[in-house]
Amino acid sequence: MRKIGVLTSGGDAPGMNAAIRGVVRTALYYGYEAYGIYDGYKGLVENKIKQLYRNDVGQILTHGGTILGSSRLPEFIEERVRQKAVDNLKLLGIDALVVIGGDGTYRGAMDLNKMGINCIALPGTIDNDIASTEYTIGFFTALDTAIWAIDKLRDTSFSHQRCTVVEVMGRACGDLSIYSGIACGAEIVITKETGFNRDEVLAQIRGAKAKGKRHLIIVVAENMLNVFDLAKDIQINTEYETRATVLGHIQRGGNPSSFDRILASKMGSYAVELLRQGLSGKAVCSRGIEIDNIDINQALTKVKMTTDLYDYLEKLN
Repeated sequence: MRKIGVLTSGGDAPGMNAAIRGVVRTALYYGYEAYGIYDGYKGLVENKIKQLYRNDVGQILTHGGTILGSSRLPEFIEERVRQKAVDNLKLLGIDALVVIGGDGTYRGAMDLNKMGINCIALPGTIDNDIASTEYTIGFFTALDTAIWAIDKLRDTSFSHQRCTVVEVMGRACGDLSIYSGIACGAEIVITKETGFNRDEVLAQIRGAKAKGKRHLIIVVAENMLNVFDLAKDIQINTEYETRATVLGHIQRGGNPSSFDRILASKMGSYAVELLRQGLSGKAVCSRGIEIDNIDINQALTKVKMTTDLYDYLEKLN
């Protein structure tokens, strides 16, 4: 092995730059050449590849997003498209590839691995929806942003004796919702894991009013329901004036937290160590801040377990 490529794919996540830096600096430490692939798998197919040196990854540790850019390329599932990527790597003599992203990125890496490219995958997504790892790169930064926003909404909710409904990101995974709900003292959290029962939610809200609750915070995972319709429903059927807020993509950006910087740096460096050991087709995973690896195909078949934080929600209210 002489040359190692690195790319980021799918949704950007704070900490991706720290992972890129970890890959490049560790590769150079061992005397390998490092190459950045720009704009994800799309850039790999279009041969947007550039050699990276130590200074190219200086001053990026604290920055959100990804200096390599990202994209989604649904056509990458086609072998003829992937063959272009393989040909570009072989033309430059790149022996191995580190990819950073979510489950779609993992599938691309698994397919490339079957085509003879040594691949290591790192979990980079704010959703924390990769079951093989306890935490993904970017999750805690996005969580901090959601908490920051909900704390501000709580101030005005208390002042006006309102019920505030807040939608946070997470796609099919409720981790951002339940973690932020616990951290902000939300009365109700609605996710795929909890399900949504309109009558039960309205009954909980009426019960809170009867107990003298001055205001309420309800956290809802995206794609569960229309939060503006829910806010209208609550206002009509309870005594609370109600407002809805969608946090949206503000949760993706910003400087990565200390946890994400450390986790991403360790994962990036560890990916190179795995390649040095002659390993391929592996996905890096975490148990807290400690890291390990698992076969990519196993990572894709694992089922996300419901976090025990759901058990605490009712007790803490």
